[in-house]
Amino acid sequence: MPHIAIIGAGITGVTTAYALLERGYSVTVLDRHRYAAMETSFANGGQLSASNAEVWNSAATILKGLRWMLRSDAPLLMNPKPSWHKYSWIGEFVGHITRYRANTIETTKLAIEARKHLFSIAQRENIAFDLERRGILHVYHDKAGFEAGLRVNTLLQQGGLDRRPVTADEIRSIEPALQTSCYGGFFTPSDATGDIHKFTRGLAEVCIRRGAAFIHEADVDTIARDNGGFRIGWNEATSHEADVVTRHELQADGIVICAGVASRHFAGLLNDRVNVYPVKGYSITVQLDAPQSRDAAPTVSLLDEAAKIVTSRLGADRFRVAGTAEFNGFNRDIRADRIQPLVDWVRHHFPGIDTSKVLPWAGLRPMMPNMMPVVRAGRIPGVFYNTGHGHLGWTLSAATAQMVAGAIDDWRDLDTPSMAPALGAGLDDVSAHSRKAEINPPSGGLLRTSSEE
Repeated sequence: MPHIAIIGAGITGVTTAYALLERGYSVTVLDRHRYAAMETSFANGGQLSASNAEVWNSAATILKGLRWMLRSDAPLLMNPKPSWHKYSWIGEFVGHITRYRANTIETTKLAIEARKHLFSIAQRENIAFDLERRGILHVYHDKAGFEAGLRVNTLLQQGGLDRRPVTADEIRSIEPALQTSCYGGFFTPSDATGDIHKFTRGLAEVCIRRGAAFIHEADVDTIARDNGGFRIGWNEATSHEADVVTRHELQADGIVICAGVASRHFAGLLNDRVNVYPVKGYSITVQLDAPQSRDAAPTVSLLDEAAKIVTSRLGADRFRVAGTAEFNGFNRDIRADRIQPLVDWVRHHFPGIDTSKVLPWAGLRPMMPNMMPVVRAGRIPGVFYNTGHGHLGWTLSAATAQMVAGAIDDWRDLDTPSMAPALGAGLDDVSAHSRKAEINPPSGGLLRTSSEE
């Protein structure tokens, strides 16, 4: 079986490694951090949320962004500093507004299938990650917002999601801890929450037991064709300040780019274009030390539409609150004026929670202009991509891992010097762990390559 190298040890890289190991491949995962899941897969909102599958490509998003530009605490914030990458990405984002309905429905289908795979993996491999299968409650504070939510709900239901409207009284019944009034909402009983970092680290350990090699602190800087395969070169991340830089190389038959916001850089090395842009999100983890705080914190996951904030209960003593989108390049700074609205939201809606111990975090979501993940072969035979999942990386990862693994099966079985540049898989193929992936799917296929690919 071929030796496949995976660049990136976040949720997509590790689920891809697991899918390939199940098929018998030899796998090496390279990452620049000391441990798996140390970037975007470290402290996200924690939701496995098919109910959040709506893509952002809409005129309403554009108008809100313009209205919020002068507010430092706005849910969506853009640094107006000129950047060709940022403004060209936004231009392509606007161009995909016409695909809003179709992409939302497609993403919903994929998210539903992905949850099944992730739950199955967790049960099969006995991975503990604070999983709560209590559903997700989407709340609205006014009539206009709720009616807009009804239109979105129609698309999610067309994608096969069981998501029902609920009244203000039903919201209080589903989550009694919520102390503020709501106009109405939607409840998705099949959605879940958990700790993405715990899950990814646990699955990485499973992969190691199954024979995968994980090379950490590897600052990959070269990828070259070599004898029909690839030669990957890197420096040890810890050796940059040393007198002698330690250099390493690895031979592989194929390569999968699962590098999050760095995927655009690696695609450039491989003569491909993957127009990922880093969209920063923030989270806080509130430590629920006191019994009063634990009683006051919600157990059902929430999504506040007006504030663009999501919550997850992580075990008995942690409460994760996440949100906001910031277009500010590769800036990873944790800004106090972006964290404070999350703390204020907790104090307003759950006044009984003690917020004296709050751990802030910021991560960069890898987003494509059409809000769809890139799951395809590259121009060079043996190169594949599984990246660009945006705000749904954990939700979609278990399915896209199966899809890219199926594409690698096809490449191996065909033993051909060239592959088509666009690739996807049907839901039945994903569900059955099929070895076959559909090449050049019709326009109605589950996943399509972005128009710029």
